[in-house]
This record gives sequence, structure tokens and C-alpha cells, in this order.
Amino acid sequence: MKAVEFKTKIKDNQIKIPKKMLSKFDFNHNENIRVIVLLDDQDTIDEQIFKEATKKQFLKGYADSDSIYGN
Repeated sequence: MKAVEFKTKIKDNQIKIPKKMLSKFDFNHNENIRVIVLLDDQDTIDEQIFKEATKKQFLKGYADSDSIYGN
């Protein structure tokens, strides 16, 4: 099995294959294909930004002198 990867948009409930990718497909044969759809997960990106901001704010409340471990 070979893999072909491209980015596209869904339009009219159809996944459009970019013209430059059409040569990668051989539509003359009745062969099985596997389709995997990956969606950009904006919530995950927002969650990472939130966690980083929270960590920075949390650590602002501590000074080096608060450390229980000596140098």
C-alpha cells in the first residue's frame, strides 16, 4: 500500500483532490483505498496556550529563595 498526503478543504460535503495530486491515483482500476481524515484540532492548540500561560503565572509567585534545595 502506498500513501498519498495532501491538504484540502471540504466543499459541498465532498473532499476535493487537488489537481496536482490526480496523477498519483490510477482511476482505471477498481481497487480498494483507505481514507484517513485528520482535522486541525483548534481546542488542543488553545489548551496548550492556556497551560503555558497558567504555568508562567503560577511560577511568578515563587522566588529562587523559596527553593528547599541549596546550591
